[in-house]
Amino acid sequence: MSPVPSSAEPAAPAGPPGGGAFEAVVLAASLGGLGVLRQALGGLPPGFPAAMLIVQHRSPGRAGSGADSLAAVLDRHSTLPVGTAVEGDPLLPGRAAVVPPRTSLRLDGGGLIRLRPAGARRMADPTLEALSERFGPRLLVAVLTGLLDDGAAGARSVKAAGGRILVQDPADAAAPAMPTAVLATGCVDLVVPASRLAAALTALVMAPGGAGLLHVPTAAWARPAREGQGA
Repeated sequence: MSPVPSSAEPAAPAGPPGGGAFEAVVLAASLGGLGVLRQALGGLPPGFPAAMLIVQHRSPGRAGSGADSLAAVLDRHSTLPVGTAVEGDPLLPGRAAVVPPRTSLRLDGGGLIRLRPAGARRMADPTLEALSERFGPRLLVAVLTGLLDDGAAGARSVKAAGGRILVQDPADAAAPAMPTAVLATGCVDLVVPASRLAAALTALVMAPGGAGLLHVPTAAWARPAREGQGA
């Protein structure tokens, strides 16, 4: 399923001149997400230039068990270096950072990571809302398999700021609720199966003009309240 751009509205610009069209990519997932994340990270080319953030719903490890293990698991399957996001570190291009459990992430004025407590099933929305303000049209988001609706409110903010939204095909997802909820916002640019996610991210980020090939304007009813003010 690939929505067709409306001829009544001009397509959004392909991205900033020079370098890739997107500066940051966020993958958000919950139930069933580990396999999709491994497949996506393993399919990216080594020269993938954007910074990657992974938001995966999960419980913290047992007390005294050491660092969150998700980054280590994904690093074994990824073409990009994968580590856990650390307070005060920069968000680096060509690397993937895993947001800690029950945490949301934003960047301060100097581009350094700031972590805040978040609900166990509400990590993506505050992260996407914060990053949409930081990156605007340079933000690319993929919402993957998962329960409930985390990512839907964040998708509205990303779309309003000019970013792009992908979702995993709900028919392909172990838990279709998260991608279905984002689809219902009217903000989705592309729907892909897990097997095509890495190729879609690579084309949008790295192919010259790739980001300009697909843009679906957000329906008026789906826009955040602040976007419609003064219209």
